[in-house]
Amino acid sequence: MADMLVDKTQYLTAGIHIGMKTCTPYMKQFVYKIREDGLAVFNLQQVDERIKTAAGFLSTFKNVLVVSRKEAGQKAVRAFVAAVGGQAVAGRFTPGTLTNPAYKGFVEPDVIVVVDPLIDDQAIKEAKRKRIPIIALCDTFNLAKDIDYLVPANNNGRKSIALIFWILAREVLRARGQLAADAEFSATLKEFGDEDKPEGEAEEPVEEDQ
Repeated sequence: MADMLVDKTQYLTAGIHIGMKTCTPYMKQFVYKIREDGLAVFNLQQVDERIKTAAGFLSTFKNVLVVSRKEAGQKAVRAFVAAVGGQAVAGRFTPGTLTNPAYKGFVEPDVIVVVDPLIDDQAIKEAKRKRIPIIALCDTFNLAKDIDYLVPANNNGRKSIALIFWILAREVLRARGQLAADAEFSATLKEFGDEDKPEGEAEEPVEEDQ
């Protein structure tokens, strides 16, 4: 097994591999197993490889737009653009953002990244119309329709989303030559939203070896 972008334990602790009880046909190819409680578990190696590929792709673009209407991902998308440049829409995606030049918030990105295709569907519709490449984090319940490249992962948990965007930012900077391969990434996971869990929110158990 090739070296992962971060230690396997870090992935497991963030719950990046924990899917939902609902799994769409396309997403089944990324599922390692179904737990006794019915939750799907992603194949960690595939998750890692797809984050790596997504980062390499993103590194070739200067104007990246990251979108998260989901509250759990808003801090992560802001921190990502603070690290690598680009723009973020954290919160409601106003119709016309990509298609109406008269709108004051109009942007023309080279590529977009969405946290959840189900909730960020307006951004996907507009990007498709403008033929802008679309990368999306997809949980087991998501449909892959209109997505150019997906990263299979838990896109509901704050820790999971934070870790994904932290890795993406680090790898984009490395691919651009702005961060040496052996250098520490100065941004912290806390800046990306990996904070102490809210009261009442249970930690996911660490899954057994894959």
